[in-house]
Amino acid sequence: MNFIKRAFLNIKEKKGRSILLLLVMSAILLFVLSGIIIQNAAKSAIATAKESSNATVTLTANREQAFKNTRKSKSKATTLSLPSVSIATAKKIAKSSYVKSYNITNSTTVDAKSFTAIKTSSSSSQSGPSMGGSNNSQSSSGDITLSGVSSTSTVLSSSSAKLVSGRGLTTSDANTNNVVIEKELAKDNSLKVGSTIKVKDTDDTVRTLKVVGIYKASNTASSGGMGQSDPGNTIYTSAQYVNKVKGTTGKAESVTFTMNNPAKASTFIKQAKKQISTSKFSLTTDDSTYQSLLTPLNNVKSFANKIVWLVSIAGTIILALIVILMIRERRYEIGVLLSMGEKRWKVISQFFTEMFVVLIFSTIIAVIGGGFVGNYMSKELVSQSTSSTTSTMTVSSGQSQGGAPTQGGMPSGGGASQQGQSTGNQQSSSLSNLEVSVDLMSIFELFGFGLIIILIAILAGTVNVLRLEPKKILIL
Repeated sequence: MNFIKRAFLNIKEKKGRSILLLLVMSAILLFVLSGIIIQNAAKSAIATAKESSNATVTLTANREQAFKNTRKSKSKATTLSLPSVSIATAKKIAKSSYVKSYNITNSTTVDAKSFTAIKTSSSSSQSGPSMGGSNNSQSSSGDITLSGVSSTSTVLSSSSAKLVSGRGLTTSDANTNNVVIEKELAKDNSLKVGSTIKVKDTDDTVRTLKVVGIYKASNTASSGGMGQSDPGNTIYTSAQYVNKVKGTTGKAESVTFTMNNPAKASTFIKQAKKQISTSKFSLTTDDSTYQSLLTPLNNVKSFANKIVWLVSIAGTIILALIVILMIRERRYEIGVLLSMGEKRWKVISQFFTEMFVVLIFSTIIAVIGGGFVGNYMSKELVSQSTSSTTSTMTVSSGQSQGGAPTQGGMPSGGGASQQGQSTGNQQSSSLSNLEVSVDLMSIFELFGFGLIIILIAILAGTVNVLRLEPKKILIL
């Protein structure tokens, strides 16, 4: 009799045993499939995080080396001399396949001429902002900061500042007098998009600027640099125009490169170092957002991987024990078949066929229920990871604020706290957006695991019996 026909007859006659095997196999495959689809969802989320996290590498003067050079100098001068970044070199570096975009940064200070800058009271005073005329500048370095950039798309798209009217600056605004000013500065001076303003540089040259956009600074923004006290006194213009005001050409204070793949940042740095003098310039990476997103996703992926292997190993052991018990009950059948001249591999093939039929139906059941179980398990994992992330971010922001000085009775670490909250929200969003679904590749992977499990279980269950002679099997 054909061993395949015997297998089907045995399944039909031993319904109780067949149902038991079906239930056990279905439970094993259900959890294996849940682990597989969660693992695939985590992989997909990691790939998305690489595209959305915008890791950056910043090229600036090497301050550490500059300090060393100053200390080694026999001159008593304490002025720190920092080299400027060549824009031409930055553009060559930006041609790398790892770079998605880049932004040139330059800045200088000027005095307000046709309008009044925002003057902020000191931290010891509780009064609000007041307006000061151009004749009473806040410092000798100027009460307005001209911040030169290649494009405002990066600086005005974060939680700290955003465009509210008009347009931002692009590369087409290079060498023009177009600027983007802060909302409060515009409001207090009755300025709007299309207005012109005048500033005076350090050489007492009056320059006319055209307002093409208005942005809103964050309420928690720290005091602006370059001698100005309020972030509203920062005016964005092109980096080339700042060079014109400063009397320099083709120079920048820093260049920020946005990576198209955060994981390749270190490779890009090695490549870029070949085009600069590392004794004068340094390259620093900021992939904190990517790393913060990567950690919980990797935790979910790792846990799902453990589920797959633990369930597979445990399932193989359980199934092997069941097969061993099943074969012990069928010793007489095996002995008769072997004594009639049936080959051993056909006996093993009969058991394999029986288990294969059970595997097919178990896979169908697992596919039907895998989506529900996978979604439930992923929600539990997301809940745990989100709680852990929230706790970590709370502790980090608390430590940041706790050690920081205060201004006006408020912690100066507000910006760090906001950034931490923003990162935490991104983590929660990435985790909650795990797309848990059963696809064709997951089914094939599940079926492959099932085949391996039943093969190992059958070999483990039959090895002790089939190595004996038929006569010995029958008398045992």
